[in-house]
Amino acid sequence: MLHAALDAGVQPWLTLLHFTLPAWFLDAGGFVDDRARAGAWARHVDFVADTFGDLARGWQPVNEVNYYARAAYGALGWPPGHDDAAERATVHEAMHLASAEAAVRLRGGGAPVASIFGLSPPIAVDDDPATLALVDAIEDELWHPGVVLQREGALRVRGREPVERPDLAGAYDLVGFSYYAALGVAGGGMQPHPPGAPVSPLGYGIWADGVGVVLDRLHERLPGQPLLVAEYGIGTDDDEQRAEYLSRGLRVVHDRIERGVDVRGFFHWTAVDNYEWLHGFDVAFGLIDRDRNVRPSAEVLAREARG
Repeated sequence: MLHAALDAGVQPWLTLLHFTLPAWFLDAGGFVDDRARAGAWARHVDFVADTFGDLARGWQPVNEVNYYARAAYGALGWPPGHDDAAERATVHEAMHLASAEAAVRLRGGGAPVASIFGLSPPIAVDDDPATLALVDAIEDELWHPGVVLQREGALRVRGREPVERPDLAGAYDLVGFSYYAALGVAGGGMQPHPPGAPVSPLGYGIWADGVGVVLDRLHERLPGQPLLVAEYGIGTDDDEQRAEYLSRGLRVVHDRIERGVDVRGFFHWTAVDNYEWLHGFDVAFGLIDRDRNVRPSAEVLAREARG
């Protein structure tokens, strides 16, 4: 696959872990057991780096490193399907460390390394104390651990003792993130944002301008840090809506670049319709369908690539 991509003029970026784990790894404790990170995971990183490093043009070690623990250990139904706060905190910490440690290892090969943090910005719709408390809780879980580890070499996960890892400060060349929606918070609960926005089949408020909110917040919290839009897309059967969303998102990113935000790249999710976890093949994210028919929305990205 990598040789074919390079032969076709595609510059492949590799992700080592996108949520799915081998059953034997989970049976042995998975990332709940710290020995797994230092053992099987570290060997996997070394193997991929040594075997494919000369073919990689970039790396994104762990997909949405801040989301897996919630999905798999927070009663959202992903394997192993646990609902345990202590396990969730342990795995959340381990995933951040696993990704940053992999980044340090992979940077030795010379190709750029980016994070993928799943960053949905929480936005308070009212000033109810419960609303503000929930915004803080979302920031604590989704935003602070990865940002502070990159900036200061300290990992602070709620429910765990702080971990001082100065060797992991600046582990990523690029701080990359996925953006799909903002989180409206009102009355102590969450709702699609902005109020009245159309809602995607996955329940997201369709708001392209939110990618600018993420860029602004990262630029403020990590001044001088190069940024990467690592995932941006919309799951919908309405391809005109996809094209409009992609066009608007690109305009927003260009606006931030003109304002001085150091954005180095933009990845659309995704090229070809994918298996969307618990939703199967029912949600279309691709510029190309599974029968390899190119949708008209692909022309938006083609125009951007042509400059």
